[in-house]
Amino acid sequence: MSDQYLMSVDVGTQSAKVIIFDLKGNIICQGVKKLRNIQVPAPLLAIHPDDDIWDSLQIAFTRVMAEFNALKLDVNAIKAIGLCIIRCCRTVVKANGELAYPVIGWMDKRLNKPYQYSDEFKDVRYVSTSSGYITHRLTGEFKDTCANYIGWWPMDDQTLDWSIDPKRWQDCNLTRDMVMDVVKPGEILGYLTDELTQRYGLPKKLPVIATAHDKAVEALGAGSLDNGTILISLGTYIAALTQGKEYVTNSVNFWPFQASIPHRYIYECWGVRLGMWTISWFRDQFGQAAIAEAEDKNIQVEELLSREAENVPAGSEGLFTIHDWAAPPHAEFRKGAMIGFDSRHTRAHMFRSLLEGIAFTLKNHVDKMNQELNIPTRELVVSGGGANSDLFMQILSDIFGVPAKRNVMRGSAAVGCAINAGMAIGVFDSYEQAIEQMVNVQNIFTPNPVNHDFYNQLNSQVYQYGQSHLDPLLKNLSSLVD
Repeated sequence: MSDQYLMSVDVGTQSAKVIIFDLKGNIICQGVKKLRNIQVPAPLLAIHPDDDIWDSLQIAFTRVMAEFNALKLDVNAIKAIGLCIIRCCRTVVKANGELAYPVIGWMDKRLNKPYQYSDEFKDVRYVSTSSGYITHRLTGEFKDTCANYIGWWPMDDQTLDWSIDPKRWQDCNLTRDMVMDVVKPGEILGYLTDELTQRYGLPKKLPVIATAHDKAVEALGAGSLDNGTILISLGTYIAALTQGKEYVTNSVNFWPFQASIPHRYIYECWGVRLGMWTISWFRDQFGQAAIAEAEDKNIQVEELLSREAENVPAGSEGLFTIHDWAAPPHAEFRKGAMIGFDSRHTRAHMFRSLLEGIAFTLKNHVDKMNQELNIPTRELVVSGGGANSDLFMQILSDIFGVPAKRNVMRGSAAVGCAINAGMAIGVFDSYEQAIEQMVNVQNIFTPNPVNHDFYNQLNSQVYQYGQSHLDPLLKNLSSLVD
């Protein structure tokens, strides 16, 4: 068993990663390629330029196999590929499997409405997701996971198949012949094409396995999310979610989505759009002096900023941030704000305030979701690159008032891919066994009771009122500048 490997394909908004794991969750090797920046051809539109997702993924495959071969390991020990691509994207695909238009990203306003044909779309045969398109590129099959259809799609999340209700199809401006066949998470989508098998030196008939949408796969790779455990997924979009066994209808403060385990469901509340992007934005726009200082100290600039912010008291001495750098679909007038400046404040205060603003926003959304579910928040699992920050982990624990843990593998979507792949080929007996073998906890942060009490007061007396007070001003501002 120890000489068997599972390959994960994990493509997010910012990078394409191909990672090879052993059956204990250890990384054997990995290939990473940064994606090009999202293009904005017009206000509130967002596309992945050209064929960037597929182009980047091919480079990631080349890099991971170069590392694998350098280790002189047996390529035939790679048993399956788990596939996870960015959710909430829309692709229009030609009959030959090529894109008829660049991949439409999740921030694009066109995704707030049903599919509508455009003259920009040439020779469209299929309307699909990002994972449906990449599945065809890898296998030649026109198939997709049933668990990546979020928004305007006629998917039945309880049968895990296309709806049989004609009105659902009509509402989505789609017909059955316009979409691909679907399979469940942990099932085979197809086999790597002969051309790709030869190009990368991979085994023949290597199965490509369906997962779900990226946040659900991340939830699986983070470990058990039952009984009040909340996953905080730190990415370009920061999500907060938990998992259950029932499909909840008519929910008010969260959405039920298919999980990466068939017939289980993810409950996800509102998150933070452009969440970790704001941290990178701050670093790039205001961190030139910090970058030089970090280079002198031979550390990453994020680590330097975190060290400085650790010396700032909880609450950033009155400076607080409202994270609407990308406005939600229901309130397109909203913008981000940083409020409370005075002469005490430095770049360290601003950096800490950005982190606290993310945590406050998540806390308020999670509280509403868990009140509706009648489940208290008992612990957090934090994934994504931001989990590397001890400061951010402690802020999350202090604001939520519960332990926050991070796993050895920060990018838990890749682990979830491997778990789905392993289940498909029978190397694990159950999802529970797979999680026990593949998910390894590294650290647990516990709340500081003094900070937690202060954060509660700051949240209930100030932060929760910020958005409602700003909305009238931002509506007027939007009408003048947008």
